[in-house]
Amino acid sequence: MSIELRGKMPNFELNNANSSVGGEKVNFSEHLGQNGLIILFECNHCPYVVASIDRINEMARYASSKHVGFIGINSNDASVYSSDSFENMRKRADKGMPYPYLFDETQIVAETFDAKRTPEFFLFDGEGRLVYKGRMDDSPRDPNQVSSTELLDAVNSLVDGKAVENQITESIGCSVKWKQ
Repeated sequence: MSIELRGKMPNFELNNANSSVGGEKVNFSEHLGQNGLIILFECNHCPYVVASIDRINEMARYASSKHVGFIGINSNDASVYSSDSFENMRKRADKGMPYPYLFDETQIVAETFDAKRTPEFFLFDGEGRLVYKGRMDDSPRDPNQVSSTELLDAVNSLVDGKAVENQITESIGCSVKWKQ
């Protein structure tokens, strides 16, 4: 199953490793801003995520300034990569993270979204309809090589009341680590 473009955002509630932003549990609909919500599938160990952390944090702050919510979700099997455990998620969040960081321990959210990689972004409009899915930009490992900013372009189009031109891009990163 996957959420199609213009499909309605499912509403899940998950444990939050960054309780200073959003409390112990976070419900998706509570973070749907006036102009939408970005849901990011990420983790702690993926070199693509690690190299993008500063840009992800910038995007979260920018989204917030535009009344677009932002949530990060780790769906990886922590028994495969212990660095993706809830305890280690908390340690990462404690270093500074401007958004909730949720643990999808059962992987039901990743399955529902058909998330394939980390990092992978899903942008919903203010009515909770999917308008973009894919990558943040074309160079997650090297910010100096970025030549396209698909997520930023999609957010700006959404906020400006314009149609998102490039609605689906191929995310670049590590695969979601599924339970066996």
